[in-house]
Amino acid sequence: MAPGLVEPQFQPTGTPTQITKAVSKPSGNVHNYIPGRTTVQKHDDTYEYEDLRPHFPNITWPAYTEVPYVDKGQLGDPAFKNLLTDATDVFDYNPKIGTEVHGVDLANLTDPQKNDLARLIATRGVVFFRNQKNFGIDEQKELGQYFGELHKHATTGVPKREGLEDVHVIYTGEGSPDLRALFTPTFLWHSDVTYEVQPPSYTSLKVLAGPPRGGGGDTLWSSQYAAYDMLSPHMQKYLESLTAIHSAELQAQGTRDLGRTVRRAPVTTEHPLIRTNPVTGWKSIFFNPGFVTKIVGIPKTESDHIIGLLNEIVATSPEIHVRFQWNEGDVAFWDNRATNHSASYGFAPHRRHAVRVAVRAEKPYFDPGSRSQEDELSERYGVPKANKDGSGVVNYND
Repeated sequence: MAPGLVEPQFQPTGTPTQITKAVSKPSGNVHNYIPGRTTVQKHDDTYEYEDLRPHFPNITWPAYTEVPYVDKGQLGDPAFKNLLTDATDVFDYNPKIGTEVHGVDLANLTDPQKNDLARLIATRGVVFFRNQKNFGIDEQKELGQYFGELHKHATTGVPKREGLEDVHVIYTGEGSPDLRALFTPTFLWHSDVTYEVQPPSYTSLKVLAGPPRGGGGDTLWSSQYAAYDMLSPHMQKYLESLTAIHSAELQAQGTRDLGRTVRRAPVTTEHPLIRTNPVTGWKSIFFNPGFVTKIVGIPKTESDHIIGLLNEIVATSPEIHVRFQWNEGDVAFWDNRATNHSASYGFAPHRRHAVRVAVRAEKPYFDPGSRSQEDELSERYGVPKANKDGSGVVNYND
């Protein structure tokens, strides 16, 4: 059960025998249960989202130039009172990352609610909304455009419907191959297109069709605020002085190998390894296992070890992770400046179809006067800071 939820209380009545029968009686048609197997949904030619299937147009675009960006999260209420006024339930998945909101219709938000949403995403890293049937691709784009200019991806699929070239399509069909052997587990963790001069901030993903419950296809997010806080003060200070190279070359070459057009020339960009979020003022690592190729200004051996360290923190630290099990119509919003994310494979032979909208943000920067998430929350709520010097007793009991 997710932290923040209250376990329902069941108070049985009657004799001990009656209680045993009441509690042990199975509910539903459970005798048809087969471990690890879920029913595969059959799809015909009348697929509802045919116009949103992936298309790879043979077009090219000019290089991106810098654009102004004003973060709407800075206009949001610190208590999110506009967004949550109609909410029926709000809970965090864990203290560091992930919040689920019920009772809010994303298709009918006021501007103050949109500002609060941006602030909540920047604060919690990723925010989930269930069963948003009215939030179609046009509404998804409109909300994204409120936050800023939409990012157009240079290599991945866009919808078949014309005019949606700034929408990214995620599609795995019933016959798609399992590609896990091509990647290491850490490599799959990434923040979207960090090689851009102005990488995305607010990003939304809506699942149109996916595996049934228990069929796989979950997404995981890792907090880069919390990853920074896992480092020792000495390492934090050291990494704050460094920059990293983010490259689109590998992604572009993969597209060429498939015989597809690279719609915008690949770029290689240098960004600070530690950045400041303009909404929260918190420091985070800005590191991407999928796109970072080198730490600048230090020997390669040292660079490789730093990359290995950050890979391990991002990918293997469960206390900074959140995992979301999708249903059709669910929507996730995340801040690419403060999170990494990773798909999970193993959902074949189910179809998985989603559409993503991302917003170009500010050029990454580091403010030496900014604080960490742990520093602020410790001061605000009196939460003890993590022990980072290796001393003390660790309790490994669940």
